[in-house]
Amino acid sequence: MPDPLIDTHLHLWDPQHLRYGWLAGNAMLNQRYTLAEFRAATVMAEVAGAVFVQCDCAPEQSLAEARWVAQLASEEPRIRGIVARAALERGAAVRDELAELVKLPLLRGIRRIIQGEGAGFCAKPDFIAGVQALAEFNFSFDLCLRRDQLAEATRLVQACPDVRFVLDHCGNPDVKGKALEPWLADLTALARLPNVVCKLSGLPTSAGEAWTTADLAPYVDHLLTTFGPTRVLFGGDWPVVLLASSYQRWADNARELLAMLAPADRKRVLHDNAVAVY
Repeated sequence: MPDPLIDTHLHLWDPQHLRYGWLAGNAMLNQRYTLAEFRAATVMAEVAGAVFVQCDCAPEQSLAEARWVAQLASEEPRIRGIVARAALERGAAVRDELAELVKLPLLRGIRRIIQGEGAGFCAKPDFIAGVQALAEFNFSFDLCLRRDQLAEATRLVQACPDVRFVLDHCGNPDVKGKALEPWLADLTALARLPNVVCKLSGLPTSAGEAWTTADLAPYVDHLLTTFGPTRVLFGGDWPVVLLASSYQRWADNARELLAMLAPADRKRVLHDNAVAVY
């Protein structure tokens, strides 16, 4: 039997329920992906648990999205955590949003997507203050960014030593272009900070439809070298992963890419670290 997974990066959405402007024009993704579809996609993947990550619905619907997923979790016990959106750029004023979100028992962290913002966003005093406020609620912060924003994110992490950070999608390296630098150096610098872990997620999408396991291997090797097996977590990124792979294929390849690890370390990446972080 394959090692069981806890998937730390699950998306669920229903465009008839909430508004997701970024889905417009994408026939693959602009449809309903909720519990029935997730169960069908993961039927053979040995998914023991999952963490829902916010899907960038209309900002004013962020709390409604978290509450909706909390309701779905009552029907699907494998949903064991929620990472919601909050407008951290509001600075200290974001505490009112966080105070509402903390009422949801499964709320574990916050994600405010950075990848669509311009240079310097992470350095804005109000944004830093908003991120720092997460520590008061014991919320982690998911870093969703472009690879050229890694150095900026490193300075944000340094300014928020009391906050747990989770880097999404390995920092989005250019797998399709087979480029390693400056991602290698920037990821190494970020990994030196002890309050950061990294998701082994998003690589198939970065690679495009024609990817092979060998294409992903240099990025996974560097991830494990810099963060080590105690600070890497598996993420499926379903249904976005469908742009380049089935869920099953990615899960199988992730297990193959981790096969060189000792069994205990492989179990940490696929399962145990998720429990510790979320």
